[in-house]
Amino acid sequence: MDIDEIKEKVKNDEYVYTLHAETERKADDLTFYQIEEAVITGEILEQYPDTGRGESCLIVGFSENIPIHVVCGWRGEKIAIITVYVPKPPKFKNLWTRGERNETKEM
Repeated sequence: MDIDEIKEKVKNDEYVYTLHAETERKADDLTFYQIEEAVITGEILEQYPDTGRGESCLIVGFSENIPIHVVCGWRGEKIAIITVYVPKPPKFKNLWTRGERNETKEM
């Protein structure tokens, strides 16, 4: 996905929110404006190949001093905001680095 194209789509209101994104937006108490600002000021952190639902990417951006991750994909000609969240440990060590995954379960 191309960050400049994503930014243009958001600036022109050519995007949609998934139900999951809306749920996560509310859980982190983020506004629509904050999500838009994070995308418009953001950069692509990870690209995800087509996994059956089309390609997508993870964007990291800011609204004021709040770091926000936004996962975007395509829904026809529009950008779909798939999920949004404020990155926190243990899932992320910092804005750009995933945390360690604990693959073993304690008994």
